[in-house]
Amino acid sequence: MKGILKIYHPDETLKYFIRNTYCKSVYLNAQNFLEVEIITDDSVDHVDDDSLQYKFPQLSLNVFEFPISESELEGKHFQVDDTDDDTYTEVDLFDDDEAFLYDNDLSFSKNEKDELELCWKGTITDFYTGLDTPIPFKLKCNFRQDDIEVDD
Repeated sequence: MKGILKIYHPDETLKYFIRNTYCKSVYLNAQNFLEVEIITDDSVDHVDDDSLQYKFPQLSLNVFEFPISESELEGKHFQVDDTDDDTYTEVDLFDDDEAFLYDNDLSFSKNEKDELELCWKGTITDFYTGLDTPIPFKLKCNFRQDDIEVDD
């Protein structure tokens, strides 16, 4: 497991395990940009059948083309907010429903194994019940490279 995402819905705390992570600082046209993609696991074995999460077994959270001052991410803290002119975040529910991310606070650090970690706090559209008030979430993950084993 690469991390965990918790969405603090008023009715229940929804817990997603993270399957894939991607993070990169991209240098393009003399500017650095942050790219982050977090994809949750689609397993719902740990979820009760009547849980709100059961309808949404998988999510993808993304930050793309967010301008940053330098390429080094360790120890950095970013406030990523979309505007009417610029969109830097996206959430994919893997169905026809739509959701948006707000108040994104991203903090990068290194763990004891010298792996880059991300702590991402924010709010997300209440796509579970459709209420107007966004609900808080917290995500913590690492960007450890997967070991791919190839049989001879």
